[in-house]
Amino acid sequence: MGFSSLSHLNGWWACTALRVLTLIALLLVMKSDIVVYSDSDYLIGLGSYDITGPAADVNMEGYSNMDQVASGIHFRLRARAFIVAEPNGKRVAFVNLDACMASQLVKIKVIERLNARYGDLYTEKNVAISGIHTHAGPGGYLQYVVYLVTSLGFVRQSFDVIVDGIEKSIIQAHENLRPGSIFVNKGELLDAGANRSPSAYLNNPAAERSKYKYNVDKEMTLLKFVDDQWGPVGSFNWFATHGTSMSRTNLLISGDNKGAAARFMEDWFEHQSSGRKATVGFEDDGHPRRISNIIPSPHDNHHELLELAASFQSPPGRPAIRASSVARRVRGALWQVDKPRFVSAFCQSNCGDVSPNVLGAFCIDTGLRCDFNHSTCGGKNELCYGRGPGYPDEFESTRIIGERQFRKAVDLFNGASEQIKGKIDFRHAFLNFSQLEVTINKGGASETVKTCPAAMGFAFAAGTTDGPGAFDFKQGDDKGNPFWKLVRNVLKTPTSEQVKCQQPKPILVDIGEMKLPYDWAPSVLPIQIFRIGQFVILSVPAEFTTMAGRRLRDAVRTVLSNSKDFGANIHVVIAGLTNTYSQYVTTFEEYQAQRYEGASTLYGPHTLSAYIQEFQKLANALLRGQPVEPGPQPPNLLEKQISLLPPVVVDGTPLGVNFGDVITDIPKNSTFRRGEMVSVKFWSACPRNDLMTEGTFALVEVLQDKDNWVPAYDDDDFCLRFKWSRPSRFSLRSEATIEWRIPQSASLGVYRIRHFGASKSLLGSIRHFTGSSSAFVLAA
Repeated sequence: MGFSSLSHLNGWWACTALRVLTLIALLLVMKSDIVVYSDSDYLIGLGSYDITGPAADVNMEGYSNMDQVASGIHFRLRARAFIVAEPNGKRVAFVNLDACMASQLVKIKVIERLNARYGDLYTEKNVAISGIHTHAGPGGYLQYVVYLVTSLGFVRQSFDVIVDGIEKSIIQAHENLRPGSIFVNKGELLDAGANRSPSAYLNNPAAERSKYKYNVDKEMTLLKFVDDQWGPVGSFNWFATHGTSMSRTNLLISGDNKGAAARFMEDWFEHQSSGRKATVGFEDDGHPRRISNIIPSPHDNHHELLELAASFQSPPGRPAIRASSVARRVRGALWQVDKPRFVSAFCQSNCGDVSPNVLGAFCIDTGLRCDFNHSTCGGKNELCYGRGPGYPDEFESTRIIGERQFRKAVDLFNGASEQIKGKIDFRHAFLNFSQLEVTINKGGASETVKTCPAAMGFAFAAGTTDGPGAFDFKQGDDKGNPFWKLVRNVLKTPTSEQVKCQQPKPILVDIGEMKLPYDWAPSVLPIQIFRIGQFVILSVPAEFTTMAGRRLRDAVRTVLSNSKDFGANIHVVIAGLTNTYSQYVTTFEEYQAQRYEGASTLYGPHTLSAYIQEFQKLANALLRGQPVEPGPQPPNLLEKQISLLPPVVVDGTPLGVNFGDVITDIPKNSTFRRGEMVSVKFWSACPRNDLMTEGTFALVEVLQDKDNWVPAYDDDDFCLRFKWSRPSRFSLRSEATIEWRIPQSASLGVYRIRHFGASKSLLGSIRHFTGSSSAFVLAA
């Protein structure tokens, strides 16, 4: 063997040795990873999906205002889910909805789908579905008559999009399950909620009130989810304030203040992780920076920009494919296939008497404060309105309250250091609240009382300072009046037993005993406890007032703290409006005042005592590892639903006009500045033809180079509004107006506005279209 051959042989041995060493190193790294993962206490996964629903013709859920019919989008609604699992043990799934409340029928259908996909891995016992209580989302997805009147019955589109979105958010979370850790933090947020029924709160014992500094809960509690490989992947927090920054006259679908806060935080994290901005990402106008918007402009000569913009005049509307809207969606372009998307949810808690209209309630005729006890102005409730911090601009109030929650969440997220440790467990039971026996302490002796069939009092019809009612109703009415009692009796005359059970509530509608054409109100309700280490979630199917929530939390905390497994290191949160909806829960003392919340406490004065008693049973069963009786199953009324909402028959345009053509364009050679409004109007079609789920109806694009239009803002951005209207109620023609309030963070350059939609032909086929405005210049 020659020197040359030996040299080649030595080279071969060197390469082989190097490969072996590399393989060993890789195996060591893989083994190291496995060791790290096995040290993780939990598997964690998060998911998110669009549930915006029909943006036209459907009444909004929350204010029960027949005139509040969806006519566009402020920003989109989402279902956000987290799953936490022991590697070889139990798991829980929590879903937060940008919706008014959860629905029993929705949960029934979601569990059916999950059972078909995963077997008994996810059941009604370990899945919780909670609503943020926005009053600006489409209604018609609940199953009881009283919640379907204003929506003209059941709305299949509203129902289906929520069920689909919840299912897909859980699927995402399940498929993202990876080893990770959870951290908890909490802190005070002082300026995002005020008590809207302070006179009722004052009915609570002075000794009890003296234990608390404020007449609403100011504490936000946050969970931070950290993936072992990817780092932080999400956060969920619980804080009590109503989703009523948007008023009862708003017609745009909106997640209100909590939905806004979620978008702000998700955008903030994307910027932070991109390295572009490491602090809270707001400019002077309060709008978050967008990753795709921070694009250096290749043009700095205004004259050249004008010439360039002039070359892009609005073309005729043209056919498009469904995927075009999804492909151009701004946030969709930011997702990474191989990395979990950051998910942030702002969940609801005991918000029953908490308003985001923190400036107080004033009379719209005089500007003076409303009457303290009845929230009236000259005896009229409809003149008394709460004012948000952005008054008189409800969009600004929504932004401010959302931003305040977002900023506190960022502080808690960045400072979260207490790690969640311990077992995962859950308990769930159905209870018939129309006839539940409750043991209470009265004068030092035990007494057995009962809850009542559901009924609403006269003060219910008075509404609240967030959304006043009508006629001559007023809050604090514990007597009623003869005329409205006659009207009530046409529907159902309450029995003497029911009248006595509900005292001092004067019954306006005896919904618990009304069964035609099917049940008007729920009687069987779910209660549920999740345990994730030292963190406990109490899922309640109602809006608890501040003091009612405090009593429930304290009662459960007292039970759990007696265990060495918990001790003093325990965090208890209430997840309001979860799994189904049964209106309000006040304390016994607040019930006597018969403000709106007391009149809406359906099951009588001992409703809260019933919840406390039954949650204590769940907590004890949780500690002892014992099962609980499942209780009576709620009804599935899907096949009985009635819908009076007419379908879309056909869309039309004037002769010679295409869908997507511009009606009112941007003037030629236009220049706008940050803070100004740009508006374009298009010939459109009914948004119910295609909900554009995970897509967009509206888009702002910025020009890159000379012919490449890049998505910058869409209808999921706070600064862009999609408005839809018909010239008349029965017109086949419709118009879409897209308004863009240019944020301070927008880059200089050439922009245009696009509209996506879908029309319905007389034969029933759906055809997608798109239209574009003329281009314009954004200058400094």
